[in-house]
Amino acid sequence: MTPKFSIRSQFDLLHEQLSLFCEELQQSDIIKSTYFELPKIEKEQEEKAPLTIEVNKVSGQEATKMIVSAYKDLFINHKVSGKVVQRHPGIISINDPKGNLQARLKAVNEAKQKFKELILEIPNNDARFDAVHSAVPSLITIAGYRKIHSETAIPYSVRFTWMTKHATRTLSKEAALDMLSRSSNYSNPRMIDQQSWQSLVEQEKIRVNSLGANSKLRIRRPTRVSPEVNVRFTAQKRYHVSAALPFILFNPHPETKLGDLSNYEKVDNHPRKRAYNFLVDRIYLEKVD
Repeated sequence: MTPKFSIRSQFDLLHEQLSLFCEELQQSDIIKSTYFELPKIEKEQEEKAPLTIEVNKVSGQEATKMIVSAYKDLFINHKVSGKVVQRHPGIISINDPKGNLQARLKAVNEAKQKFKELILEIPNNDARFDAVHSAVPSLITIAGYRKIHSETAIPYSVRFTWMTKHATRTLSKEAALDMLSRSSNYSNPRMIDQQSWQSLVEQEKIRVNSLGANSKLRIRRPTRVSPEVNVRFTAQKRYHVSAALPFILFNPHPETKLGDLSNYEKVDNHPRKRAYNFLVDRIYLEKVD
């Protein structure tokens, strides 16, 4: 069986389960729906992280429609960014005493996980991209992976917040020097001229070269801010998950406190912000202690 055929077959299974889930959700006993609409990310905004994000809160039947649409949001809309995937924070509370919808959701998430594993079996990034988009044209791969998070117990609260994460990569001294050597041949419009750019890179290489031969380095590159769901039972027992897709609270208790997602505004001097001492600021390269 070719990778293309396997990927397409697993996606078709995923899509079928997801369609059934959305149909059954709309027919279920919905107690409350809230969707936090975020601005669409246009192509020209892909490379620039926003300083502010305005949230539009939608409730009731309109929110349910938007939540269902969010679960089905798997393909690239050519009017918006295909590089930065749209987030869909929200929460829907559903009575499901027999667990039928929960069982369907489990099947959806299992199909998503198998789809992800099948794609990751292809070791080369370029080959992986070609295989996926040959099998399922215009698919946003990460959207196919996204798990739909839910809770069946009775939490004290379900709230939302904004989280800035880091994409982390560990590398050796030799690998860091090789990366810098290759970058010295790049052009950089921010520099006065190519000679100035190369001089800067040479200074960076000197700092890295001064480390011991067995030094371990790490790139901690900040990613775009993203919404998260915080589920709390007690002060000690709590967890958080991605709010890339609407969260589902099954068989909700009336005393569970539900929060909203507030507008985002970047704070440069946050009291919890860690001060980093990067070896190379421009690529977020630091020494691992």
